[in-house]
Amino acid sequence: NGERVTGVNVENVSYGLTICAERSALVRAVTLYGPRIRVAAAAVVNLNDAPSPPCGACRQVLAEFMDPDAPVSFPAGSHGAVVRVTLPFRELMPYAFDLQLK
Repeated sequence: NGERVTGVNVENVSYGLTICAERSALVRAVTLYGPRIRVAAAAVVNLNDAPSPPCGACRQVLAEFMDPDAPVSFPAGSHGAVVRVTLPFRELMPYAFDLQLK
C-alpha cells in the first residue's frame, strides 16, 4: 500500500538470538498488515556505510514476502570505496526455499 516499515538490529550476546533489522521490519509489517503482505522493495542502511547485504536468514524470510523482481538496495564496497548496490531479490536469493510449486 506504499507504507514504509522500519526495523532495527536487536543484538544479543548469543549471536544466534540476534535479530536483524530486515527481519525486525518484516515482522512489524506482518503485525501491521497481515501475513499476506507483499514487500515492494527493501533498503538496508547502517550508520557507517559498511557493506551490508541482507544475511542468509533474512534473505530466506524475505523470500516468502517479496516478489522475485522487487529491488533490494544496500551499501557495498571494496578497497575503501562505498557504493549503493540495487539488485532484484532473485539475484540475492536465487535458490530460496519456495512454498509455491512452479
